Amino acid sequence: MEPWELHGWFEDYLDACNRHDLRAIRDLLDPAVRRAHLPAGADAWLDDLADLFHGFPDWRWKAIQLVAEDDRIAAHLRGGGTHTGPWRGIPPTRRHVNVAEFVFLRVDGGRVVASSGSGDAEILAQLHA
Repeated sequence: MEPWELHGWFEDYLDACNRHDLRAIRDLLDPAVRRAHLPAGADAWLDDLADLFHGFPDWRWKAIQLVAEDDRIAAHLRGGGTHTGPWRGIPPTRRHVNVAEFVFLRVDGGRVVASSGSGDAEILAQLHA
């Protein structure tokens, strides 16, 4: 994909995430997607997102900066929502969290085949503050 195509692809991906549309997100993931330090596979990715969306039903991301080159995307995002449901075993705190996130994706054939980025530490820190 050309860099401009990757930018458009990422806009579609982020839109699906912000709509909490797990079916649309699945279509953008390779079934065997690799994730650094996390279980591999689209099912594990979607399980993690479903857990986030259950704990933070209003969770949304905003792209701050995006760099696309060859088959790779580097994105700086702001994510946030209100913790109104259980998440990662933590009962609802009703706290609003706002976090900086960084994600690096490798895209092949319009699907994410590998991902790495920041984890949940900043969310956890804000919930336990």
